[in-house]
Amino acid sequence: MLEFEEISNGYNRVFQQNELSIGLVVPIEHYPSSPMPAMTDHLQRVQEAEQLGFKSIWLRDIPFNVPSFGDAGQLFDPFTYLGFLAGHTSEIALGVASIALPLHHPVHLAKSAATIDHISGGRLILGVASGDRPNEYPSMGLPFEQRGEMFREAFDFIRLAQEDFPTYNSTHFGSMDGTIDVLPKPISKRIPLLITGHSQQSLEWNAKNGDGWMSYPKDLFSQNTTIAQWRKHIETSGEHNKPFMQPLYVELQRDDHSKAQPIPLGLRTGPNQLVDYLLKLREIGVNHVAINLRFNKLEMDKTLEVLSEIVLPNFHKT
Repeated sequence: MLEFEEISNGYNRVFQQNELSIGLVVPIEHYPSSPMPAMTDHLQRVQEAEQLGFKSIWLRDIPFNVPSFGDAGQLFDPFTYLGFLAGHTSEIALGVASIALPLHHPVHLAKSAATIDHISGGRLILGVASGDRPNEYPSMGLPFEQRGEMFREAFDFIRLAQEDFPTYNSTHFGSMDGTIDVLPKPISKRIPLLITGHSQQSLEWNAKNGDGWMSYPKDLFSQNTTIAQWRKHIETSGEHNKPFMQPLYVELQRDDHSKAQPIPLGLRTGPNQLVDYLLKLREIGVNHVAINLRFNKLEMDKTLEVLSEIVLPNFHKT
């Protein structure tokens, strides 16, 4: 089987061949009835996650509070916030799940991503997507129906901007003729780009161009089929294997032996059953799970402690 490529400190820390690692979605707090979190003790929670051995944290790119979407994420601008977190952590990978490429000019994205790569010591993992909220596009004067084409152009630009004095032509984002450059360059081999969902592209395109795939939770049979299709395309399109990751909402129960019950995009479960479920995800080829504790009712410090003592040791051997 093809091996994972070594790309950056963050990517290499999170993605290991035939293994599953565990991260957390920020904010690490309980806010079930409001789209907006309080962001109380947000830095302390991230630092606690790092100290307890979680491999990554994941921020989201949500430019507008769209009431029908129901979640404003961490409120703060992702790159500004990543810079702050990079200065207050040292090892944990800093992920974005995911930047909606058509809603940003790729010059700004390339410069911001390379900056975070520098100041974090190569810990950035950049998830990218086409965006799925139609009412954000007219607010920016952008055509929602062209987001697939815009995604490809922005993706290509971010890749090219890591080269010296790139030549670039696009329909939506302008052009460069090789006489100007985008600085800084990343200190990593490159900025790892993980594609979210299909992003209006074919799975073949995503397997060839992305450094990994973020998809959504499904039942085990369907997820196994999805991952098998991903791996098949990778085998025919590249020199390296590429990871698969997913989020998972978790409502952790106080009783260690509580049985797992499905909730939307996740589980209500005790830690022992959570371990069993994550082992099954690892068996079908999931390489990373980003746990979202938004609906978790158990006190947060206790939740993180239980996850670190009972769950993480089954997956984080080093």
